[in-house]
Amino acid sequence: MKRVLRLTGPLILLIFANTYLHGQQLVVQADSRKQTLSRADLEALPHVRVTASEHGSPPVSFEGVTLKSVLEKAGVPFGESMKGKRLTNCLLVEGADGYRAVIALPELDPAFTDKQTVLAFLRDGKPLTEKEGPYRIVIPDEKRMARWVRQVTTLKIVDVQ
Repeated sequence: MKRVLRLTGPLILLIFANTYLHGQQLVVQADSRKQTLSRADLEALPHVRVTASEHGSPPVSFEGVTLKSVLEKAGVPFGESMKGKRLTNCLLVEGADGYRAVIALPELDPAFTDKQTVLAFLRDGKPLTEKEGPYRIVIPDEKRMARWVRQVTTLKIVDVQ
């Protein structure tokens, strides 16, 4: 019996580790391309820190990466190409609970706005809770936090035409 427990223990640990790591993945779909980014892929991008307040609570610090940098890593162009027909593209953000929100691509491009939209993975220096994370959209200074999607799993570029 002890031998069975010794063999199943590591197997169970491996299954839980795999589930945890899979939960840290983010799927980015653009055109016909689908790319899965790991936590390590996201951690390698330049980090940003923003301060924001939720529902009138005291401000907290969120750390992560800009949505623009995540999309660029997946091959979505910004800058000079953001004109004409490209202005009809939006980002559909999907959470694990089925919640979805849309962000127009020009809202993520510094040529159009100074606002930073963040894919956060830390809150006050600690990993997001299971209820919030592993990733959450944070848009500082937005009056309503309806687009602050929790448990982000997928980013899809959609054409509104």
